[in-house]
Amino acid sequence: MSSEADGLRETARSYFAEYDPGPAHDWHHVERVEALADRLAAGQEADGRKIDERVLHAAVLLHDIGRGREEAGEIEDHAAWGASEARDVLGEREGFDAERTEAVAHAIRAHRYSNDVEPETVEARLLSDADNLDALGAIGIARVFAYGGETGTPIHDPDRPVEADDSPAGETGTNHLRKKILALPERMYTDRGRDVAEQRRAFVEDFLERLEAEATGDR
Repeated sequence: MSSEADGLRETARSYFAEYDPGPAHDWHHVERVEALADRLAAGQEADGRKIDERVLHAAVLLHDIGRGREEAGEIEDHAAWGASEARDVLGEREGFDAERTEAVAHAIRAHRYSNDVEPETVEARLLSDADNLDALGAIGIARVFAYGGETGTPIHDPDRPVEADDSPAGETGTNHLRKKILALPERMYTDRGRDVAEQRRAFVEDFLERLEAEATGDR
């Protein structure tokens, strides 16, 4: 890894030291998204050109630098804030001209599940897929319940089945998995992302079936 990449990594990580976003969105999440983005991008081309790895890795490293501030109530949208902050971080960094910097900012702005900003570049689509994949499968389940522990969200409530839960994200951990997490495969933009998402979705469905059976004493 180049000293330039090392420097950007340390800059990105410093935001997590200053504002702790909690275990569901910590620096380990960024590292997992980085590994997933590399896996999805390996050997790929788009529109007859290779993926700009510099843009992709910068977007991955910086995509959640505003998350801790959002959790602290200082900003409303960590993706919008992070995109703006990334422009400042990259503004005088070697290898990032205006076009590359805007490509990074767009990918960060578009990665958030709930903001309905369509990723328009291959790098933005790869970041979106990698970020969503980290919310699926075994690690995704762990993140849901870790975040639920922080916010006081019940694990499961048989009196609040998902069909009677009108909240956007689910009033319990299990409802959140059913309402939001199981829908993530539909948001994948890359073929590889869809393949991994289907494998992880199946694991979440098996887990929910077992959890709900145990909750009623049937298992």
